[in-house]
Formats: sequence, structure tokens, C-alpha cells
Amino acid sequence: MVTKCGRGLKPHAAEGYTPENIEHFVDGSLQRLGTKRLDLVLLHCPPTSVYQKDELFTGLDKLVEKGKIAAYGVSIEKVTEGLQALEYPISAIEVVFNMFRPKPVEELFPKAQAQNVGILARVPLASGLLTGRYTKDTVFGPKDHRSFNRHGESFDKGETFSGVDYELGLQAVAELKQLFGTDHLIPYALRWILMHDAVSAVIPGASKAEQVLANVKAAEQPPLTPEQMQGVARIYDRYLRASIHPNW
Repeated sequence: MVTKCGRGLKPHAAEGYTPENIEHFVDGSLQRLGTKRLDLVLLHCPPTSVYQKDELFTGLDKLVEKGKIAAYGVSIEKVTEGLQALEYPISAIEVVFNMFRPKPVEELFPKAQAQNVGILARVPLASGLLTGRYTKDTVFGPKDHRSFNRHGESFDKGETFSGVDYELGLQAVAELKQLFGTDHLIPYALRWILMHDAVSAVIPGASKAEQVLANVKAAEQPPLTPEQMQGVARIYDRYLRASIHPNW
């Protein structure tokens, strides 16, 4: 049972992340779920300065001592935030990780593994880009963040298409289709994530039961070959590294 704290803070400001507020969120979740303890609480993408608030993490330790939560961690936007969080006794880090956002492999994953901290990979399909289904003519609804947040107008740009320019992403996807010999990229995109031992779980979205089942079957896919892994890296380097790597 995983609960995220911070979504309800208005404004989403560092000042709102206090031990008192977090315990209030936890108590609310315990009541709504009808349970005595939450297995894992994640701070939901707090402002970067929150990672210097020792009293907040001390407060989370006290919630563990009280038995209200079993463990806690963070959901991050940037690798640097995850590295800061590893200075505290966290149990998990949720991070955007996919073929178009491979940077966590370089430093975050090895340090998390060394400290036995789990990695939850979110936005694994880059907001659908890595499904292989979209074209330049695809239209998203007006309330869909893929329509109104492509440049970070409402929240972190990295949450929409993983921060990738849409048309540039389509070019990269076209080469991925050639690399894997298929237009159906989902199994390969998910299996690529699972090729990394640091990853504990992947969080793909699904709106239908058959999509859930298909996502689960990706774990049964044969491992990607060294040539395929190298091909993904070359495509990233050619199209996306310059615009993506420095930002997250």
C-alpha cells in the first residue's frame, strides 16, 4: 500500500512540507483506507529545497517509530534530488525512467543499490510516445496535459512526453521501430526498463484490463540483446541527449 504526500498542498510550496502536515496526510490516509499502517509513503515531487529540511525527515522517522508507516521515500523530478534524498534513511525513490530518460542509470541507480533503496520507474512510456501509436496528426483533448503542458506551462515539463519535443520524439520513435522491427514498442520499452537491476517496479498507465495484462507480460519478454541496448543508446544520443540530459 503506497501513499503519496504533497499533492494536496496549495500552493505546492516548500513551507507546506512540515512534520505536522505530513502526519495529517498520513492520518487521513489511514482513516480512509481503514488500516493501521501504511506500507510506504512517498513525498510527491516536493520543491528541491525540501531535501534540506532535516526536521521533515526526522518527522517521518517518528511516524515509523509510531507504527503509522512502515517506510518512506520520495518521488523526484531531478536526479540531483534523488541523490540528496539518499542522505536520509529512505526506502524508495520514484523517478521518471524510460528509453528517453536514461540519466538515472549513471549515478542515482548505483548509489540507490548500494544503500538498498528501491527504484520505482514512472512515466515508462514517455506519456505514450513510446507506444509507437502516435503521429504528428494525433490530437489530444484540451484537458490532457499532452495538450497544455508541452513547454511546462502548468507543471514540470519532464512529466509530459518526458520533456521530449513531440516532433523530435516521433523521429526517435521511428528509429526505434526500425531497431525492433515492429510498430508495437510497448513490450520493448518496458523490457528495456527491466534490464536494469536497480529497478524494483515499473508503473505503466492502463485504462483497460487487457492493457494491464499486456504490461505484465512484458516481464516475460526475452532480454534485449546487447545490440538492441546499444541501438537505444545511439538513438537517444542522436536525437535527445542534448535537450534532455542537462535538465533532469
